[in-house]
Amino acid sequence: MNKFKLFLILPLIGMLSCGKAKTENKTEGNTEAQVSVTIKGSDTVLPLAQKEAEELMKNDANISVTVVGGGSGVGLTALIDGTTDIAMASRDLKTDEKLKFVETKTEIEKVIIAFDALAVIVNPANKVSQLTREQLEKIYIGEIKNWKEVGGADEKIVAYSRESSSGTYEFFKEEVMDKKNYATDVLSLPATGAIVQAVGQTKGAIGYVGLAYETKEVKQLAVSYDQGKKFIAPSVASAKDKTYPISRPLFYMYNKTNTAKVKSIIDYALSEAGQKNVSEIGYVPLN
Repeated sequence: MNKFKLFLILPLIGMLSCGKAKTENKTEGNTEAQVSVTIKGSDTVLPLAQKEAEELMKNDANISVTVVGGGSGVGLTALIDGTTDIAMASRDLKTDEKLKFVETKTEIEKVIIAFDALAVIVNPANKVSQLTREQLEKIYIGEIKNWKEVGGADEKIVAYSRESSSGTYEFFKEEVMDKKNYATDVLSLPATGAIVQAVGQTKGAIGYVGLAYETKEVKQLAVSYDQGKKFIAPSVASAKDKTYPISRPLFYMYNKTNTAKVKSIIDYALSEAGQKNVSEIGYVPLN
């Protein structure tokens, strides 16, 4: 299973990669793309959207796709403002976002394109291999500050998080932290790849990322949601059979008035080829 190593320049990579594919299509077919679609939002969805956009453009010179990361909140704000055709999201709509769509009389279509397991990661040198939900909560709200408190070495815990515009930030807060606030000393980073990089370089670090960001530079932890009776490691298999407790759907969202414009993107994402990409990237396909 191929894994993506994406770092601080993720959004730029997404734009450059897809931009390259657009240039190739125009050169080969010597025609301008008739449909131009922008996809913006979740860094979790980004590697999947980027791969599918590149493949779609190789097979259809009539479509041009630009994919940009930045977080679910960024994508949904762009959708509200009308500056993106599709928003990538790793969470559902918030109440205030729903109200904004209602105020503008905008009807949004939500399409689940894959499922993800949110992996908790630490530096490979860390002896800790598992944590309970309660321990994770206490680390991120600032009650547990040293690895020795959870069976590790006498080392300060350096907790990394996505920034507040991220759907992963919101999901972790709701599902793992029981909706409690992050401690003020938790370090926020602008992209998922940046968390992988920081945790891999910091001995006492902990973070959380989408399953597709698995790499040898970090170690994934098994997690327990039953006070330590059973610990489950994140994987495609454990997310698929729902034994891993921190799983979620990944979305494409768009204005229903743009249904015809984005149809080829949505159809490909849900197709057999598109779902094969889901598996190859490291997420869980729909079937």
